[in-house]
Amino acid sequence: MKYCPAMAVMVTVLAIGPAVGQESGDPKRGGEFYRACVACHSLEPDVHLTGPSLAGLFGRKAGGTTGFDRYSPELKAAAFEWNEDTLNAWIADPQAMVPGNYMTFRGIGDDQARADLIAFLALASAPGGHENVVAQGLVPPEYVEGQRPEPLGQAAADQLVTMIRHCRDSYFVSTADGTETPFWEMNVRLKLDTRATGPASGKPVIVGAGMMGDRVSVIFASLSDLSRFVVEKC
Repeated sequence: MKYCPAMAVMVTVLAIGPAVGQESGDPKRGGEFYRACVACHSLEPDVHLTGPSLAGLFGRKAGGTTGFDRYSPELKAAAFEWNEDTLNAWIADPQAMVPGNYMTFRGIGDDQARADLIAFLALASAPGGHENVVAQGLVPPEYVEGQRPEPLGQAAADQLVTMIRHCRDSYFVSTADGTETPFWEMNVRLKLDTRATGPASGKPVIVGAGMMGDRVSVIFASLSDLSRFVVEKC
């Protein structure tokens, strides 16, 4: 839960540099800086990824997003709400503000860049803001969605898993098209997706997960599905 690739992205985004002489936040430039947040957050209401949705951020208690259960104890115990001042301190250095929290990104040291990002977040997190910032051309639609998994409810036959058997160091994955494909056990990830857009109950789905084509994820609707479909059999 503590890993997020936003740090590497932020280094690239900061190369844009602050606009000389700006004294207030520019939401257009803030949209460019928001690129670093896309890996872990969505602006759509109730869409939680590695981090919580940022919809309705201003005025919300830190560690208090409804439906998001992965906060650190330190952030849940923090007694503040999100506003321009608290966001400025948080974005500057999350660990300095709340030591021990799970936010791994190093922060933004540039005052103007923080002001720009906060100005963007003020617009984007307001009611309907996720649609408005796209309509205004501040960010592309994919920034609003974040890295949300694709819907899995209508999988093709070659993705619809009917059985997984484990034998020695291999998984053999059978799909609805009648194919059984072997994978090294270290290259298979068994996952749950309990969202409404996840796989249907009793219909796990296999998706590619590696650039070389030798890694896959098998995604189940529940723990009971996982235990029912995976068997030890040679």
